[in-house]
Amino acid sequence: MLEEALAEIRAAASLEALQEIKVRFLGKKGRLTQAFKAMKGLDPEERKARGQELNRVKQAIEKALEEREAEIKAAELAAKLEREREDVSLPGLALAPGGFHVATQILDELVDVFRRMGYQAVTGPEAEDEFHNFDALNIPPHHPARDMWDTFWLEDGHLLRTHTSPMQVRYMEAHTPPFQIVVPGKVYRHEATDATHEAMFHQLEGLAVGEGITLAHLKGALLTMARALYGENAKVRLQPSFFPFVEPGVEFLVWWTDPRTGEGRWLEVGGAGMVHPAVFKAADDAREKAGLPRVYENVTGFAFGLGVERIAMLRYGIPDVRYFYSNRLAFLRQFPRP
Repeated sequence: MLEEALAEIRAAASLEALQEIKVRFLGKKGRLTQAFKAMKGLDPEERKARGQELNRVKQAIEKALEEREAEIKAAELAAKLEREREDVSLPGLALAPGGFHVATQILDELVDVFRRMGYQAVTGPEAEDEFHNFDALNIPPHHPARDMWDTFWLEDGHLLRTHTSPMQVRYMEAHTPPFQIVVPGKVYRHEATDATHEAMFHQLEGLAVGEGITLAHLKGALLTMARALYGENAKVRLQPSFFPFVEPGVEFLVWWTDPRTGEGRWLEVGGAGMVHPAVFKAADDAREKAGLPRVYENVTGFAFGLGVERIAMLRYGIPDVRYFYSNRLAFLRQFPRP
C-alpha cells in the first residue's frame, strides 16, 4: 500500500490529483482507514504491532503528500511568474488622457475671473436644510415665491438645494464684513427636462458685503465678468425683476453675438440685486443665537447667481442643455481643455 501510494503521489501533476490520492488512502473510506478498522479482530499483541506499522505508513504518506504539494505550488508559482513577466525595458503604452467636462471648464474660468477681482471661492453642502435654502432667504413657509423652485425633498426637512444662495447666510453666520465670495456648485430642480431645463445643473453664486456697496458695484463686477468671457466689446444690461432675497432685484443680460450667424442680441444670464435686509437680519439672528455679535445692521451688499451651462451654451452655440449630461463622447470631445 505504501509503495503504491508513494508512486501515485510522485506522479501527481496537480493539487486536485493530489487531493484525490489523499482521499483514496487517508479519507474516511480510504484504504488505510479500512486497514485500521480491520484491526478489531486481532489479539492485543498483534493489534499493537499492526497499529505501529499502519501509523508509520500513514506518516510516510502524509509526509509525501506535503512535500509533493509544496513542489506543485512552487511549480505553479514559477509558471505564473513567467506568464506575467513584464519586460520593463519595453516602451510604455500611450494611454489616452481624460479631459475636463465643458461645464467644469466654464466654472473654473468664472471662478478665476472673480478671483482676479479679489473674490474668495467657497463651497457648501448640496443637501441643505429648509432654513438656509428658504427661510433665511426671506422665503418663509407658504410664501408664493417657493413655487419658483421645484424642490427635491429629503427626510427630516432637508432637501437638495435649489440654488447656491443658501451659502450667503451660511457664510455670513461665520464671517464678518467686508468680504467678497463666489460659490460654485451643483443645484437641483424637480422639473421636466427640455432643451433649456435640466433636473441638475451648475450655478455660480456671488456675494459682496461691506459699507457703501451699491448697485453700481454690482454692474461693474458683472461687466468685468462679461468682458472676460466675451471680449472687450461685451455689454451688460440690468432690468427690474423679483427675487425674495434681494431688493431691488434685477435680471442681468449680456449682449451676445451668435457665433453661427454673427447676429447680436440681449440674452438673460442670471439674477442679481442688493441683499435684502431680511437676509442680513436672519444672519445676525443666527449669529446671536450662536453667541456671536450682530454685525450686519449697518452694511449693504449685492448678490448674483448665474447658470454655468447657460454661459457655455452662449459661448459655443449649444442648442440643448441636455447635451451636457447625455454622456455622448462625440459631444464632450469637442471641448478639450486648452
